Amino acid sequence: MISDAGVPAAVVPAGRMARTEQPVLALPSGLQLRPWRVDDADAHALMTAGQDPSIRLWNRFTVGGPEQARGRIERMHRRWRAETAAVWAIARPGGAPVGLGAWGDIDLADGTAEIVYWLLPEARGAGIAAEATRRLTRWALDDLGLHRLRLCHSVANPASCRVAEKAGYTFEGTQRSALLHADGWHDEHLHALVAGDV
Repeated sequence: MISDAGVPAAVVPAGRMARTEQPVLALPSGLQLRPWRVDDADAHALMTAGQDPSIRLWNRFTVGGPEQARGRIERMHRRWRAETAAVWAIARPGGAPVGLGAWGDIDLADGTAEIVYWLLPEARGAGIAAEATRRLTRWALDDLGLHRLRLCHSVANPASCRVAEKAGYTFEGTQRSALLHADGWHDEHLHALVAGDV
């Protein structure tokens, strides 16, 4: 779309996220995506994730203690209001989180975002990451109105390649030496999905 001034209009008008409450999204498995809570159970789940070797490696993620965990959760809420990220806990209704699913690098004007996710060990291997990615994709395209979504992961992480495939993301190529992990620079696979693909 072109504005009256002859410049491209924002794909998603500013304020669409900030004016609304972050929704709870149901998953077919009975799990749900819900906002993180500043409470002991959610802070503990975040601290547990910060100690998990796989989460630390692939997500470059650590949490130093309960106060840092609560601070991270508060920052998640600020980022929603700032319209720069949308972060959900993956949990059973009324239960503690077993994972995280999020849109980072949200650019409403350009209509883009990048998905990130992790699961605690007890939730892995059951298709939950792909299920959450599919549901978050529908929200990003249908409810928020984004146009292009990215899923990037280290080439050394084939599990994320499988999540991308199951969620309908197209492999677009390899980004060389794209992200610095604890063990050095990693090439990354770029997968993407655009409005109309699904």
